[in-house]
Amino acid sequence: MSELGPETLEVILREAFGGTDAERRVVVRQARDLADSGKHDADRGFPLTVDELLDHLGDAPADCTVPERWNWWLGSLEVAYGGYREFQVQAVERE
Repeated sequence: MSELGPETLEVILREAFGGTDAERRVVVRQARDLADSGKHDADRGFPLTVDELLDHLGDAPADCTVPERWNWWLGSLEVAYGGYREFQVQAVERE
């Protein structure tokens, strides 16, 4: 997933969508897990990039939290390809 580390991705998510530290951390963790799995690459034919992630999360309804945006996009990948439920956010730590 690009050359950006988790800290940089978290900053980018904060600037783009706000949310809490815990919300951003869980999405970064799930995004890394998805990228590391190679599933996105195999299904879509190209690696998961930060630009793609931001584009798709930006398509979610404006009132969504960062994890809701992530799950919204992963839900569409689940419908299209299957096998994305394991990468969805199930819970967010309370701060």
